[in-house]
Amino acid sequence: MGVFTTARRSRFRTVLGGAGLLAASALVLAGCAAEAGEPATDDNTSAPTTPGEDLALKVGTILPQSGALAFLGPPEEAGVNLAVQEVNEAGLGISVEAILRDSGDTTTDIATVSVTDLLSQDVSAIIGAASSAVSLTVIDQITGAGVIQFSPANTSAAFTDYDDNGLYFRTAPSDVLQGEVLGNLIATDGIATLGLLVLNDAYGTGLAEFTSGAFEAAGGTVVAEELFNEGDTSVDAQVSALAAADPEAVAVITFDQANFALPALVNAGFTGEQLYLVDGNLADFSGVFEDGLIEGAKGTLPGLDVATLGDFQDRLLEVDPALTDYSYAAESYDAVILLALAALQAGSTDAAAIAAELQAVSGGAGDGEKCNSFAECAELIAAGTAIDYDGPSGPITFDENGDPTEATIGIYQYGADNNYTRIN
Repeated sequence: MGVFTTARRSRFRTVLGGAGLLAASALVLAGCAAEAGEPATDDNTSAPTTPGEDLALKVGTILPQSGALAFLGPPEEAGVNLAVQEVNEAGLGISVEAILRDSGDTTTDIATVSVTDLLSQDVSAIIGAASSAVSLTVIDQITGAGVIQFSPANTSAAFTDYDDNGLYFRTAPSDVLQGEVLGNLIATDGIATLGLLVLNDAYGTGLAEFTSGAFEAAGGTVVAEELFNEGDTSVDAQVSALAAADPEAVAVITFDQANFALPALVNAGFTGEQLYLVDGNLADFSGVFEDGLIEGAKGTLPGLDVATLGDFQDRLLEVDPALTDYSYAAESYDAVILLALAALQAGSTDAAAIAAELQAVSGGAGDGEKCNSFAECAELIAAGTAIDYDGPSGPITFDENGDPTEATIGIYQYGADNNYTRIN
């Protein structure tokens, strides 16, 4: 097929092409989102550093070491640790200390406890959470304290115009984009009727809404949508309802609940080719399921394929040799690099000062010289040159709401070993 374009929402232009939908990039426009307020300050943020003195930036993380997204914790923390190592090794006017804490999930209060601990240690920024629902439980606590919250994986559209005092940023694109890509992928595959199995939280219901909208706009019909709650250990009733509706395919919008949801769907008669996954559950299931259980299933994942990024994967493995999944590692790495560059640009580790420079160093101000590493960008800043950082997660380019305005959604497919590879 030739290239065709959809524009279901004014803030997105998604280009889809090739033999069906294989990958997509999008330009996220400002639209009519509310303007962010002025960044807040508080006594727990670091005071501006004396000119000429090396900056000492302290950041915390609330990334999942436990809970439904624990499989994302290792690559995200590896991305953070690699960035910290490279900034410190560069010796270009700033050092970074990272304090790693757990976010848990919405069945616990771990995130609140972790944030309280990190705020007591005078961090300038907190990286995380991975879960949009978890971030929504602590965003007021973080930004209300005058500290930056910077997520590498939040995709809920709720953050775009959230009243965050200009202190919330993310390197992952909104689910408006992923939903559009997923819905069009399913339609392009020739599916006419769709069922959805959905985690009932901000991430799940938001992504389901945008997926359904795109699928129906492409001519398909959603015949069933079944919700379940965080903490549920079975989705048998929901799967039975989906089977009764007899859709040609099912979009599985979950976190690690896919470990029991996918076998239940297969047992109900849905084959791998009828299943579509998302970033929250696109994981390596080799050794988890019997061979071939979900062969042919497809899924979407924001970001570039780490395996194609030169030596970035090798550098991650030097930090954590046990890594087998790289989801959101690049986005976590870029979060740290951008914070360090914004601090250098501001000449300060004050959170409000850093936040005021994040859009500029990402290229969102509309000018700046392209640079692709911390060292290269830091040298340009030292020379008084405006920069536009593009990292392993992509161009980024923040808008005034702290959202990336450019993003890539990869399309992946599962093989007989129940692991996924990018098909474009």
